[in-house]
Parts: sequence; C-alpha cells; structure tokens
Amino acid sequence: MNQVTVVICNYNYERYLAAAIDSALDQDYPGTQVVVLDDGSTDGSRAIIEQYGSRITAIFQENGGQVSAYNHAISALQTEYAILLDSDDILYPSAVSEVMKIFSSGQWAKVQFRLDVMDATGRHTGAYVPNTEPPANCGELLQAGWLYPSPPASGNAYRVSALRQVFPVPAPGINRYGADFFAIYGAALVGPVATLRKSLGGYRVHNADGGTVSFANSEQISKAPKALGMRWAILRNIAKSRLGIELSPTFHDFGHEKAIFCSSVYRATLAHRWRWMMRDSRGYFHAILANPFWSVKKKFGTLVLSGLCLVPYSPLSDFVVRYISNPLARQRVAQR
Repeated sequence: MNQVTVVICNYNYERYLAAAIDSALDQDYPGTQVVVLDDGSTDGSRAIIEQYGSRITAIFQENGGQVSAYNHAISALQTEYAILLDSDDILYPSAVSEVMKIFSSGQWAKVQFRLDVMDATGRHTGAYVPNTEPPANCGELLQAGWLYPSPPASGNAYRVSALRQVFPVPAPGINRYGADFFAIYGAALVGPVATLRKSLGGYRVHNADGGTVSFANSEQISKAPKALGMRWAILRNIAKSRLGIELSPTFHDFGHEKAIFCSSVYRATLAHRWRWMMRDSRGYFHAILANPFWSVKKKFGTLVLSGLCLVPYSPLSDFVVRYISNPLARQRVAQR
C-alpha cells in the first residue's frame, strides 16, 4: 500500500490546530501518516502538538514564514504522496482514500478536490471552492500565463517527486507567505492535474461575511495584486532554471484582476467607476473574455454583472461588486 503524509504547517492557530490534527488522524486510509510542523508559534500550539505523542511526527522550527515551513516539510517527507493541510482547515475521513484512488489510475502530479467553506466556528456556509474545473493538461495553459482554477492549499494532494522538482522555493523577507502558490502551480508544470468533483474537506474563512467585498484569508485586497506578481516572477525563475520551461512574462487570472477591479470601483464615485472602466479595465475584461476555463454562459453573465457596476445607484452597484468578488455573497442570494 502506498503511504501518504498529511502535513500540517502551523503558526499561532492553537484555536483550530487540534481539529486539523484530529481530521488527519481520522482518515480511513490505513497508510496515512501525520506530520505537524510548527513555525515558531508563540501561543499554546506547541503544548497541543506534544499532547499527540507518537501518533504524529512533530517538527519545530524558528519562525521563518510559510515558504520556509513548506521547504522544511517537503524536504522531510518520506512518503510518495502528501497533502499540505492548513492548520485551520480540516479533511473529511475519506479524503486520502479518494485521492489515492485517482493517483492509482495514472501518473498525476496533483489531485485536487473541492473544499466546503466554513466560518470561523466551523459552520458550513453552503459555498464551496473552486467552482470551475480545469483540464488535466492545465500546465500547458499555465505556460501561456493562465492560472488555472484550484482550491486553496488544503484541497490538493501531490506526488512528492513533483513537489521536489519545484521546492525549495527562495524565501527572502518579501516572500515569506503564499507557499501554496508554488505547490499548486509548480506541480502542474511537472505533470497532469486530476480534479475530483466532490468536497473532501473544509476551508475555514475567518471573515465569512457575504456582506463584504473580501473573501478568504489572503492578503488585503489592495496588496494581493502585487504579491501575486512577485510570486509569478519567482515561479518563472524556478520553471526556467529547474524544469527548462519558459513561462509567459505576464500572467492572467480572474481572481487577480477581480482584486484590482474591487479595489478600484467598490464604494467609488460614479465618475471614478466610469473612468476606471474606460481607461484601466483592459486586463479585467481580458480575464473574462479570453478565459480558457470558463463557459460562454459564465463569461456573458460576468460581463452583464460588471456592466451593472456603472448604474447611478450605489447600493445596487456596490452589491454587484460584492456579488462578483465574494462567493458568500452569491450564496446568500441563492438561499433567499
């Protein structure tokens, strides 16, 4: 039986850590190992980890950031497959079994699956991510600059040999976080990606509010575009130097363009909205119209909604921005 490691990288998440560890230990796949790497937590995380004794492998390091933690964890792996579980998320009991069925069917570099969106208390919101399925050869589109639809870190299982062709990733002060970006997209450059159309875990959103423009636990919406650009540049260097693959100098991603769109038009004056649409929206609309992962129906619907941002009635236009940017806002509408 192939062995699988669930790696939990933690930093100051004592409130959720036990739930993550328990979910990894509760897997129904007999060949599951659990490694917990603590990145210099200053809360009670260490005491929680030590309570599990020999049931897990514990690694403690000085705080170096998420990229440093991924580098350390991946170098320490002794199994052929791994899931990198965030310490505030959970896996459902059959997660490892389900992904191993897929791995046994081909030479997949990565198997991804849906995650149910939970609020901070663990209550399910009714939403899930991602909502679009990429093709198995999404690495080819990635070479052209298109970031494919993927769940966050916890919704991905990897062939360790694929990860080790990408990691270690340089971890200077400006690149301490966003390690899952390099795992998610780097693996697709090494081999094909399989997608399971079922939820196998829970993704905890600490600001699970459909009434806001932001969603998930990423950088502030104003900082996200710059951070993503930096990560793409690092991935380009890794792809060229280690894989012999030339990536496009620029990347295309609706999530990235959406962040720019939201920061530019949300609660802005009507004149500013029109000005942005007329002068600065080229990348946004390109990410819609040329998107290789979207259906014609989805493209048309997003274009119509985007146009409603220009109506001279701010409660409606701001609602539309929230609807476009935040899956929880869409879920609230669906539940009415």
